Amino acid sequence: MLKMMLRPRWVLALLLALGIAAAFALLGQWQLERAVESSVVDERPTEEVRPFAGIAEPDRPTTQAATAQLVEVTGTVVPGDTVIVEGRLNEGVAGFWPVVHLEVTDGTPAGLPVALGWAADEEAAREAAAAFERSIDPSEPITLVGRFLPSEAPIAPDAEADPFAMQTVAVAQLINVWADYDDRPVYFGYVTAAEAPAGLDAIASPPPEQEQQLDWLNVFYAVEWAVFAGFAIYLWYRLVRDAVEREREEQEEAEASAARVVAGGSPGGD
Repeated sequence: MLKMMLRPRWVLALLLALGIAAAFALLGQWQLERAVESSVVDERPTEEVRPFAGIAEPDRPTTQAATAQLVEVTGTVVPGDTVIVEGRLNEGVAGFWPVVHLEVTDGTPAGLPVALGWAADEEAAREAAAAFERSIDPSEPITLVGRFLPSEAPIAPDAEADPFAMQTVAVAQLINVWADYDDRPVYFGYVTAAEAPAGLDAIASPPPEQEQQLDWLNVFYAVEWAVFAGFAIYLWYRLVRDAVEREREEQEEAEASAARVVAGGSPGGD
């Protein structure tokens, strides 16, 4: 077997097989690099407070780049439009959010819901919201800092529950309960205030988790190329072994044929 491998023909074949295997290995490496590159998550400066102007546009869906961004927004609070959203978790505890109607003045003028804070019971949430409205001048803009999040989908209350109860911050639902709100523009998102007014706890709003996942399809292709590289070497080995077996069979046939000739020509033979 070793003598066959060292013949020039099979040495050249081995070099060819190694070249093919190297090409397959490079392709596998390229696929792995693609898998890693596609798994890299773009770092977004969500924890850097940015002006709300330019982050979102009214009457348009919230973009991925704007989601969970800390923003500073200025506007006037519309008294009487505050709603209480129930079932909101804060550090795992269910409670209530007072959500006010803010008319943005530092960007494109439009309505924007702002969740002021969290309270464990509904009465405390309502009292805190009323106190907040009394503490401000509706004609004077205020500036709030918080995390901008996309609008949630409305959830219909149970048959026996209050039909006006809200469990989500759904802009499509809020504009129907805001007083005298016509077809004016509105932002399809809301802000959770970073600092809560008196009587409320700050809403727990951690930074978004940035998950990194491999592109398993590219990993599978990389494994395939590695298998092809190994198969190229294995194919060369099988061809060499087949050549050795073929020569052995030819030699055995030649020896058998010579033995028959010798036996046929010996004295006393037929």
